[in-house]
Amino acid sequence: MNTETIISKVWSFSTTLRDDGVGYGDYLEQLTYLIFLKMANEYSKPPYNRKLNIPEDYNWESLTDRKGAELETHYVKLLQTLGKEKGLIGQIFVKAQNQIQDPAKLFRIVKMIDSENWAMMGTDVKGTIYEGLLEKNAEDVKSGAGQYFTPRALIKAMVECVKPEPNKTISDPACGTGGFFLAAYEYLSNTDNYSLDQEQKKFLKLSTFRGCELVANTYRLCLMNLFLHNIGSMDADPPVTRNDSLIADPGDRFDYVLTNPPFGKKSSMTFTNEEGKQEKEDLVYNRQDFWTTTSNKQLNFVQHIRAILKTDGKAAVVVPDNVLFEGKAAEIVRKKLLETTDLHTILRLPTGIFYKQGVKANVIFFDNHPASKKPWTKEVWIYDFRTNIHFTLKKSPMRLADLQDFIDCYNPVNRHDRKETERFKKFTYDEIMERDKTSLDIFWLKDKSLMDLDNLPDPDILAAEIAVSLESALESIREITKKLET
Repeated sequence: MNTETIISKVWSFSTTLRDDGVGYGDYLEQLTYLIFLKMANEYSKPPYNRKLNIPEDYNWESLTDRKGAELETHYVKLLQTLGKEKGLIGQIFVKAQNQIQDPAKLFRIVKMIDSENWAMMGTDVKGTIYEGLLEKNAEDVKSGAGQYFTPRALIKAMVECVKPEPNKTISDPACGTGGFFLAAYEYLSNTDNYSLDQEQKKFLKLSTFRGCELVANTYRLCLMNLFLHNIGSMDADPPVTRNDSLIADPGDRFDYVLTNPPFGKKSSMTFTNEEGKQEKEDLVYNRQDFWTTTSNKQLNFVQHIRAILKTDGKAAVVVPDNVLFEGKAAEIVRKKLLETTDLHTILRLPTGIFYKQGVKANVIFFDNHPASKKPWTKEVWIYDFRTNIHFTLKKSPMRLADLQDFIDCYNPVNRHDRKETERFKKFTYDEIMERDKTSLDIFWLKDKSLMDLDNLPDPDILAAEIAVSLESALESIREITKKLET
C-alpha cells in the first residue's frame, strides 16, 4: 500500500471519531498506544527477536483476539497495566486512558493498525502520518496544542543555519512534540551533508538528543514522534524526560541548543488557600547560575540555555519581542548575553506563522565562550523578516523557500563573511550599549501599508495582523493590571 493511501486511511478515521467528540489530540494518543504495541509485537518476532518485556496477557495479540465490550474492558486494563512498566513502555502508557467509548470504532482502529507492518514501513511514511496529525491537532484552536507546535519551515531554517555536526549533542529544554530533534536528525542523516559511518549512525540514534517536556500528554506524543522517526529505542532510556527543566542545573552540557520555549511571560503555580479557593502565585527560580532572579519564563529559559551550553556550544532560540526591549531583568539578561556569548544574529519573525494568536517573536543565535574580561559580542546582525511580510496559517503559510534569503544572508558556511542588504543590517556592540535599556528591538524598514493605501494586503491578512496587535495590547494591559493589584 502506498504512502498516500495509508495516510488517507489514518486521517479519515480521525474525522469519523470527531463526530463522536474525540478530538485530534485524543485520537493521536490512542494511535500512539496502539501503534507502539503493534510495533513491539513485530519487533518480538523474526528477524528482530527482541525481548521487550511486555506482559503476554497485555500484548498486541491480546487486543486482536477480542471485540465488543470485552475489547473495551481489556483495553482499559491494558493501559493501566502497561503504565506501571519501566522504561519507554511505562513512559508511553503512564496515566493512559481510553478516549474511544464506542467498542465498534475501537475494533476498527485495532484492525486498521493490524493490517499494516509498521516495523517494515519506511520512517518517512510513519513520520509523515504522525507529523500530519500533530499539525492537524495544532490547528484545532480549542485544544490549545498549537503552543507546542513550531512551524516546521522555521525549525528547518534554524537547523540549516546552525549546521550541527555528527557525534555532537543537541538539547531542547522545552521540546514539545520534538520538531527540532526531527529536523536536526534529518539534517545529520542527509547524505548531501554528511556520510555517516555505523558508529556515527548509532550515536545519532541513541546519544545525540536530550530534552525535557513538562506537559504529560505532549511528552507522550513527543516520545512516539521520535520513536517513529528512528530516534531512541524501545529497550533504551527515552531521549526526553518529563520535568521542569528550569528548576535546577542538570549538570549536563551540550554542543547545541535548539528550542522554542513556551509563550507567556510568567511562570506560576496554582495552590488552594485557607478558604479553600484556588490562587495563582508567580514561580521564581532561585538558581545560583542565573544572572538575575525573575518570574519571567522567557528570561529564565534564556539563562538556562546559556547555562547548559558547552563553552564552545551554539544556540538558536525563539523568543518573544519583550525579551529584546523590556527593562530591569530583561536588560540584565541582554547585557550578560552580549558580554558572555557572541550574540551574532537576530531574525525578526513575521506575524501569522504561529498557532497562538498575538505572538511577535524573533530567533536569537548565539555562541558560548569561556569567561573573558572583554565582551564576546562584537556586532549583532539583524534580519528584518517582519516589515512588509505577510503570512496566514491557512491561505498563505510560510515555507522554507520564504526563509532562503535569510539563510543565504546568515551564510552558515562562513558567517564571518557577510554583506549588508536591505533587510540585513549589522550593529556594533558599542551602538547597542548606547541604546535605551540596551534594546535589541531594532528595525529600519518603512511599513508600506502605512504609506500606500491603494495596495493594502488581503483582508484576511489585515484581519490577522490586527488580531495580533490587539492580542499583544491586551497582554500588556493584563500585565499592568496585575502589577496594580499587587
